[in-house]
Amino acid sequence: MFRTVLKTVAVLIFVSMGTVSFAQQNAAGTDQKISTGTVAPGGATVAPAASAENATAADTVRPSKTMPVMLHELSPWSMFLSADIIVKAVMIGLAFASLVTWTIFIAKMIELSLIRRRLRSALGVIADSRSLAEAQFALGSSGTILSSLLAAAMREARLSAGISSDAGVKERAASSFSEIVRAEARRIRLGMGLLATIGATSPFVGLFGTVWGIMNSFIGISKSQTTNLAVVAPGIAEALLATAIGLVAAIPAVIIYNHFSRVTKGYLELVGRSSGAAGRLLSRDLDRTHVSSPRPANSRAAE
Repeated sequence: MFRTVLKTVAVLIFVSMGTVSFAQQNAAGTDQKISTGTVAPGGATVAPAASAENATAADTVRPSKTMPVMLHELSPWSMFLSADIIVKAVMIGLAFASLVTWTIFIAKMIELSLIRRRLRSALGVIADSRSLAEAQFALGSSGTILSSLLAAAMREARLSAGISSDAGVKERAASSFSEIVRAEARRIRLGMGLLATIGATSPFVGLFGTVWGIMNSFIGISKSQTTNLAVVAPGIAEALLATAIGLVAAIPAVIIYNHFSRVTKGYLELVGRSSGAAGRLLSRDLDRTHVSSPRPANSRAAE
């Protein structure tokens, strides 16, 4: 994708350089005609030296007046204001996409940092817990995914009271754990798809603005019947500005998406550890129940 964009930009720069060289050749031909002299209406011939002196004087005065104007016209803001409406829409859309990218980056960075730290702390708290009730009491109202897993395990144990099949209880609890983990994975990936879309489409949107701007530039050249650099350069610069903004929007989006993919994978591993911890606590409670239940039967048999 990026190779295609770079090849297109190189072709555009090559075309602009060829146009500039052609304009310079025309300017050189015009200077040569001035140096040969012209014939006045009365038949008198104007001296080439005088023409050269006038041209030199005009050249020395002209840059001081026009150079600041050219620099102002080729500034990014001036190029945006003078661009075609389609190119302006492309630039505004890419700028908005870049703003969305950095907004997602800040929001997801804060969110992932907080939930990862809370989940690690919660896993450390229940590391020495012997039962689901003890673990839930130790966590309190932490608001982590581990609290939801423990609550699901206790609910399943309560609903399965009187059922002698421990395998069925564990299977139903594991099914509840899987649903909670999938829901958490979907929630934590919110915004990732938008980052992927921005990173994949922004270069092509900028390239569309570039193609449209260069097309308008060549239409303007054909209408003005001139290849002067002052006519060619602004349109090409506006077109290349659209590609630059597209790359500015796409490159951070791709980098941020890859970063959050790694961070999200690490967080989901912590969620998997939490699901395993809740399953082990449920298994201990079930085994403890079966160990304590035969005692009354044995005592009655002994009597």
